[in-house]
Amino acid sequence: MSIAWGSLLVVFIVSFGAAVGVVVLVTCALVALSARARATTVPAGSAGGSGGGLSASAGTAVAGVCLAAAAAIVLFGLYIIVA
Repeated sequence: MSIAWGSLLVVFIVSFGAAVGVVVLVTCALVALSARARATTVPAGSAGGSGGGLSASAGTAVAGVCLAAAAAIVLFGLYIIVA
């Protein structure tokens, strides 16, 4: 019995990339959702606001796209395992 080290390396690289990708997408979604919280707590143009962030609706849209992409990666991985 021998180990196909090349194939094992490919599986490691793809799974590591997918895991990092999902974590980055979920992190981006959480940062984008923070624009919604920031919009409700700090009025625009006040001394405490940065003024350069996303609007609440744009942040929600970006978060939705990021979470949908993360879900697609996870579901594709599950499909590969089952099929």
